[in-house]
Amino acid sequence: MQETIIELRHANIYQGNNLVLQDVNLHVNRGEFVYLVGKTGTGKSSLLKTLYGDLPLKEGDGTVVGFDLNKMDWKKVPFLRRNLGVVFQDFQLLTDRNVNDNLKFVLRATGWKDEKLMDEKIVDVLDKVGLKAKGFKMPYELSGGEQQRVDIARALLNSPKLILADEPTGNLDPETSDEIMQLLVQISRDYGTAIVMATHDYIVINKFPARLVRTERGRVIDNASISMS
Repeated sequence: MQETIIELRHANIYQGNNLVLQDVNLHVNRGEFVYLVGKTGTGKSSLLKTLYGDLPLKEGDGTVVGFDLNKMDWKKVPFLRRNLGVVFQDFQLLTDRNVNDNLKFVLRATGWKDEKLMDEKIVDVLDKVGLKAKGFKMPYELSGGEQQRVDIARALLNSPKLILADEPTGNLDPETSDEIMQLLVQISRDYGTAIVMATHDYIVINKFPARLVRTERGRVIDNASISMS
């Protein structure tokens, strides 16, 4: 039996008091790669924010990496986030410290204490994203693609079962986008990490086909077609 990573049942997703998505049913298994598509303003970001505990689940049922979203409060959110990684479009790296210290900041924030273990983990994740020699570089010394790789390395620090990626290729040129996609697909395949990736980039989807979930008119349509209509 495959391990369930995300399960939403009859979930209503709110942004403040506004109902954004209604009666959402979504099931994602370990190691599955899922694209989240849909026009701007149709609820993609709200869905992702609900999955990582930024928006409360007010109606319906939901679990993410074994955590009950109905029982989520500000005390439990850090524990949820230790079990998943989030990759953003704009990298969100700390500009005043080098790559190693960016990663160490996250490890400390998620409860790591042992310096030697932290250093070993940082070497491990940078190696996985092909940046083993770049740990002492400052973010501004890196290309956009390298910064996105650091962002992915950061998402891998706590060996998550799930990575939520919000437009991770949105600011990258096509060649770099391909490299980042190859990396994400490899992570999903090699480590059994489920990946849910919000994107507008249909060129990427055509090159790296996977399951499509679309937000449209207040609904979530699973196994959607690729058409933009």
